[in-house]
Amino acid sequence: MMKKYLAMLLAVVMVLSLAACGSKTDAPAATTAAPAAGDTTAAADAPKEESKYPSYFDGMDDLIAAAQAEGELTVYGSCEEEYLAAACEHFQEVFGIKVNYQRLSTGEVQAKIEEEKGNPSADVWFGGTTDPYNVLAKEDLLEPYAAQNASHLLSDMYKDPDGKWYGIYKGILGFMVNTDELARLNLEAPADWADLLKPEYKGLIWLSNYNTAGTAKLVINTMIQKYGHDEGIQYLVDLDKNIEVYTKSGSGPSKNVGTGECVIGIGFLHDGITQIVDNGYTNVELVIPSSGTSFEVGATAMFKGAAHSNAAKLWIEYALSPECVNLAAQNGSYQFLVIDNATQPEVAMQFGLDPDNVMDYDFEDAKNNIGTYIEEVMNALNAGGADTGADRFKTE
Repeated sequence: MMKKYLAMLLAVVMVLSLAACGSKTDAPAATTAAPAAGDTTAAADAPKEESKYPSYFDGMDDLIAAAQAEGELTVYGSCEEEYLAAACEHFQEVFGIKVNYQRLSTGEVQAKIEEEKGNPSADVWFGGTTDPYNVLAKEDLLEPYAAQNASHLLSDMYKDPDGKWYGIYKGILGFMVNTDELARLNLEAPADWADLLKPEYKGLIWLSNYNTAGTAKLVINTMIQKYGHDEGIQYLVDLDKNIEVYTKSGSGPSKNVGTGECVIGIGFLHDGITQIVDNGYTNVELVIPSSGTSFEVGATAMFKGAAHSNAAKLWIEYALSPECVNLAAQNGSYQFLVIDNATQPEVAMQFGLDPDNVMDYDFEDAKNNIGTYIEEVMNALNAGGADTGADRFKTE
């Protein structure tokens, strides 16, 4: 009887205990005192709201808002079409700003902006070698901008001293040859600049048009800096005897080497890598001139008088971030990148390209004199009886 009584008493105690626990659900789990006036410790410890933009744009909230208020951006691109499209579409995706873009050679952009005289039809320029950029900078047709992300550039050589353009990549100048065609013709590949003048290469070499392509402008400056003014121009006159066609764009020769229409193309070797890796032309071989070569700095800039100036500034910041430049190798462009937080394209190293094994290029001389040099070269070609008509010097 006693055991039965104790069991009933224990059951009653357990029921009362459970009821007591259940009543606590109406009370707050913890009480936090409000911070005293002037106490910033609690605010500092509070979790910060995460930005919806990548970290490369931290501290740019006002610029982003102003750019979004403009709502639109127009880009002239002188890199390859696939990379240009990927960069523009990603910018639009990240920031919600409509991007219009058009692919033009650097010479075409230069001529267009000069004609528009400070009332540009685009806001920014993206890609292409800096020689034409420097011409527009000298003519005060590029707008200076102190870009925050320029702090990641590998060297001051990759930016205009006044902030009128910023480098985004570096390309090595050289030759691309079709090994099948050379074997058929029983010819060796040229090893250096001087070899290109050999008579057996007559009609086999392609170069781009000095008037339309930044690549060709770089060739002029390279020869003048390598051989001296008069000798450099004479070299180009002699080289002309072996050139079949001058393409509008600097990448034009590379696109025709794999098919054999062009046997020896002068241009940037990363364009040759694209033909080998992406297009499957294993008969293309890259040649780094043995006595040395020069390089391009591919750039971006904002046009003076840009209608969407805040969106243009945001584009510069974007172009100097991995968000943009890492898209290059994903879209068939294998240039070396010139910002320290980007990922270099490994394939360029696999082909033996070294971004540091180049001549000491005089950017100031190129900037100040390229317009004169082009005129002198064309005059020398005409004086020597060269065919400088549109059928040979392509503009379309």
